[in-house]
Amino acid sequence: MPNRRERRDIVRMAYALQPPAARARVDVRFVFCSVTDPVDAALVAVEARRHGDVVVLDCAENMNDGKTYAYLSSAPRLFAAAPYDYVMKTDDDTYLRVAALADELRGKPREDVYLGYGYAMGGQPMPFMHGMGYVVSWDVASWVAGADEILARNDTLGPEDLMVGKWLNLAGRGRNRYDLKPRMYDLNWDMDNFRPDTVAVHMLKDNRRWAAASRYFNVTAGIERPSDLHHLP
Repeated sequence: MPNRRERRDIVRMAYALQPPAARARVDVRFVFCSVTDPVDAALVAVEARRHGDVVVLDCAENMNDGKTYAYLSSAPRLFAAAPYDYVMKTDDDTYLRVAALADELRGKPREDVYLGYGYAMGGQPMPFMHGMGYVVSWDVASWVAGADEILARNDTLGPEDLMVGKWLNLAGRGRNRYDLKPRMYDLNWDMDNFRPDTVAVHMLKDNRRWAAASRYFNVTAGIERPSDLHHLP
């Protein structure tokens, strides 16, 4: 949401302080629909000027009313000059370990890929990926951009992760499917189920949980004591 500036700053730091992904270019963007509140619009514009990581789409801000369709269908056009191998959608309460994800993708195909936390449903092992974060290959995003049948069925409305799975299932797309459980998971109530091989941990709903993730993944190692803070280079 446009007014969640503190959360975006936390997420920016979480990405900036991670080791770079080897032999991979990864760009992070914060995606909004049209920002209608004048205060939010002004401050989002400042963010965009300062950080260069904001994308504003022509849609009404929402979670399950077409924003994911707007994003996936716009990405091939917005980034046509330098197409990527993959496109990812993730939530702002997900801590994503970029290098771990890049390593996971490195040996995978570059086409017809659908990867994430697979959900079992109706006897199928993973008809859709959990909305905490999922990856599709560039060709799948390009197909979404031209798939008039999605709009004809009004299939942009509904739980966004379930809808993406429905589009791909009906069209026979994303056939190279990869379930990253248990390396993608929800943080539990006691915050004691972090894993050293984490790709993504979800449900970081407040600053206390982001702080726990930062400590576990050694983001703050060596700089938490007051005496150290005074001697940072």
